[in-house]
Amino acid sequence: MKKTQPVFATLAGPRLLCACAFITALCILLPLYAEAQSATDMIALKGLAPVSVLSNTPEGRAALAANYTVTGGLQTGEIRQPTLLPFPEQRQQALRDAFITGGNLTQLADGLGTALGAAYLARAHYIDRKHFTSLSQAVSDVIAYATAASEMNSSSCKYFFANETTDGKTTVSPEAMQILKDMDGHPDVFGKSYGFPAGSSGAGAYGDARPFLTEPNITRFIGLDYFNVPASNVVYNRGPIMNLVNSPSYPSGHTTYGYTGALVLAILVPERYQQMVARGAEYGNDRILMGAHYAMDVMGGRTLAMYDLAHLLANDPAYTGRSFKGALAIKDFQAAIKAARKEVASSLQAACGNSMKICAGEDTGRFSDPASNAAFYSSTQTYHLSVVYPKYAGTVEDVSKLAPEAGYLLTAAFPSLTLQQADRILTETEGPGGGFLDNGSSFGVYSRLDLYAASGLAARLAQGGQPE
Repeated sequence: MKKTQPVFATLAGPRLLCACAFITALCILLPLYAEAQSATDMIALKGLAPVSVLSNTPEGRAALAANYTVTGGLQTGEIRQPTLLPFPEQRQQALRDAFITGGNLTQLADGLGTALGAAYLARAHYIDRKHFTSLSQAVSDVIAYATAASEMNSSSCKYFFANETTDGKTTVSPEAMQILKDMDGHPDVFGKSYGFPAGSSGAGAYGDARPFLTEPNITRFIGLDYFNVPASNVVYNRGPIMNLVNSPSYPSGHTTYGYTGALVLAILVPERYQQMVARGAEYGNDRILMGAHYAMDVMGGRTLAMYDLAHLLANDPAYTGRSFKGALAIKDFQAAIKAARKEVASSLQAACGNSMKICAGEDTGRFSDPASNAAFYSSTQTYHLSVVYPKYAGTVEDVSKLAPEAGYLLTAAFPSLTLQQADRILTETEGPGGGFLDNGSSFGVYSRLDLYAASGLAARLAQGGQPE
C-alpha cells in the first residue's frame, strides 16, 4: 500500500487571519473582505438576521434574557451541563481549543478515537503556531476550501450585525442594508440589550459586546494552551495573545470552524460520525466556557456551518469553484471529498493495522461513551433558550421541502442512502423548533437539525439495519 507523505504548509497566509502583534497564528476570525458582499455572504446575512429583530417582541426579549443568563451560568459553572469531562478539566480543554488548527483540523481529531485519532495526529499535526503537516494534498485541499468558504460567510456577518459595516467603519452594500430594513431589524442587539452599546464605557467600539464584557461575573481560569504554554481565558479574550474586545460577538467564528471541520472529518471517517459531531458541539460550547461567546453565537455558528457544508456537498454553483486566499478552487466538491475519503481510509488503516470499523471501535477517550455523547450534544441543541416562534415549536418541518440539500450531510458519509431517505431521517430526528433562528425559512430549519441522532439512524440503515 502506497504510503502518503506529509504535506507541509504555513499559516502565514491571510486565509486564517492572524493579526495579533505577537506571532501567534491565532485566528481572531475578523472579517477578511471589505468589498461588497458575495452571493453566499448575502445568504448568511439573511439566514442569521432573525437575531436583529429579537428586541421587537416579548418572545424575542425573553430569548435575549435567557441567552444572557444561560451564557453566564454555563461559564461560571452555576448551570451544570453533562460535559464530556469534569468541569475543571473541560475548562482546560476550552483553553486548548482557543487556538484554531485550521490547516489540518488536528485538534478536532480526538473525536476519531484513540487509535484513529493517534494515526491522524501522527500524519497531520502542528509543528509550531505557523507550520503544520497534512495527511495528503487531497485532504488538505478539501479542508482548506470548506473552512475558507464558511469562514468568509461567518466573518461577513460579524460587523454587519454589530454596526452594519464590513469592518467596523466601511458601510455594507445597499442590498445588505436592505435586509435589516425589510424586517425592521436592528444592529448591536446584544450590546444594547445587555447595557453595553457600541462605544460605551466597558464595551467594544463597534457593537455586539462579548460576554466577558457584559456579564457581571466571568470566571478566570489558568492552564496550558494548545502548545502547552501557560495561559488563561483572559489573555485569549482581552489580550495579549488574542484581543477580542473590539471583535463583535455574533456569530461565533470559532464555532463555525469547529462544526465545519468536525463534519468534514465525520464524512471522511463515517465510522466516527456521531463522535465527530459531539466534538463539534464541544468545540462550540468551549467558547462559552471561555467567556468569549453567548449561546446564540454558538447556535448561529453551528447553523451556518451545516448550511454551508450542505450546499458545498450538493455542488451548489454559488458555493463551488470560488477563489479563496489560501485555498485551491474546487468545482466538484462531491468528487473532491470522495477522493479525500479514500486517502484518509488508506492512510489510517495502514497505521492502525486493521479495518476502519475495528480501529474506530478502539477508543478509551472522552468520546467512548455513546450515552454521554448523546446527553452532551442534546444539551447544546437549544441551550434551553425560550421559544421565539411558537408556530414552529410544536411542528415537524419537512426537510425535503425546506432544505432538500441538507440530506447530503448524511449521503456523503453513507452513500448507500438516497437523498430522499437522508432528508426523511433529518426530518424524523429534528430537535425542538421555534428557536430564535427557526422562523420558517430554509436556513432556519438547519438550526434544529440533530446530526447526532440522524447520523446514528443513517448508519444503521446504511448497514441494512432497522431504526430502533
